[in-house]
Amino acid sequence: MLVLVLGLTAAGAYFARDWYGAAEEETGGPAGETLPLAEQPGSPTVELSPDATAHPLGESVRQLLQTYFDAINGRNFDRWQTTVTADRVAATSEQQWLNDYDSTQDGSILVYRIESAPRNTLRVQVGFTSKQDIAQAPADLQVECINWYLALPVTKQGGQWKIAEAEPGGKQVNKPC
Repeated sequence: MLVLVLGLTAAGAYFARDWYGAAEEETGGPAGETLPLAEQPGSPTVELSPDATAHPLGESVRQLLQTYFDAINGRNFDRWQTTVTADRVAATSEQQWLNDYDSTQDGSILVYRIESAPRNTLRVQVGFTSKQDIAQAPADLQVECINWYLALPVTKQGGQWKIAEAEPGGKQVNKPC
């Protein structure tokens, strides 16, 4: 049994390295990393890497994320609700959401990879740049401009793809612009 667990752990580490290492190997990071601070966060248009474009759901994922980021950038809670799972909607009041995203502007959005996962779900590896008031930045990174790299879980709900809550302890990297 121990050999099986160790083997699965090693395989998981290998695939995690492959999953999270692909972003920098493929493109060198999101476009926002190369822009001067005055031009951050960059274009609000969601783009797909060649790898993500090749996935059969690439365009569907791109459209979902475009609506998601447009809702955040436009402070449109009702529109945001159409892009996330019912659990996320139930856990987020409009006032809390507006407080969280009051000054946020996201751009330089690039989907690196889309992978099918168990139970009719997807893992979407995305990088983007976010500018916000320092007071609304994460507690552990109090800066005006952040480059984010994360894996978004996407699941089918009511026949539509929706962005689920990221798993606690899931891979997420952020760094100052």
